[in-house]
Amino acid sequence: QEIIEFPILKLNGRTMEIESTFHMYVQPVVHPQLTPFCTELTGIIQGMVDGQPSLQQVLERVDEWMAKEGLLDPSVKSIFVTCGDWDLKVMLPGQCQYLGLPVADYFKQWINLKKAYSFAMGSWPKNGLLDMNKGLNLQHIGRPHSGIDDCKNIANIMKTLAHRGFIFKQTSKPF
Repeated sequence: QEIIEFPILKLNGRTMEIESTFHMYVQPVVHPQLTPFCTELTGIIQGMVDGQPSLQQVLERVDEWMAKEGLLDPSVKSIFVTCGDWDLKVMLPGQCQYLGLPVADYFKQWINLKKAYSFAMGSWPKNGLLDMNKGLNLQHIGRPHSGIDDCKNIANIMKTLAHRGFIFKQTSKPF
């Protein structure tokens, strides 16, 4: 498995509104040809990744975007929010290790939205975003497993939970 899409939404922690978007496709290097399963799951076709930057280049651009958005300022508190621990605990560090790339410190702590949802609602969302949307009576946005659409659903779920008074806290263990 390789990272082929890198989406990030910057949410305002007070209003929970989207303030900025980072979204790039990534050229896979180990398996440059996408499998039919991958395309069916994500909706990403070969032409969307061909000629795109490598993961190293995308990570450099993420860093530039984070700086431009003021997220690298030590006085600014920010944290990533993911649907599960897989992306930042397993996938990104594993691929970076394989490619000999460093993992930026800001990727080493996060909020697992599944855990936050279960604390807020008292039940574990077995089917991730679909269950969380259903449990909160929210319409699912876009296509499941599209990274950018998943980000929009995460943002919508966070906004709904925050408006209900839920306070988000880091769920990952520090590395």
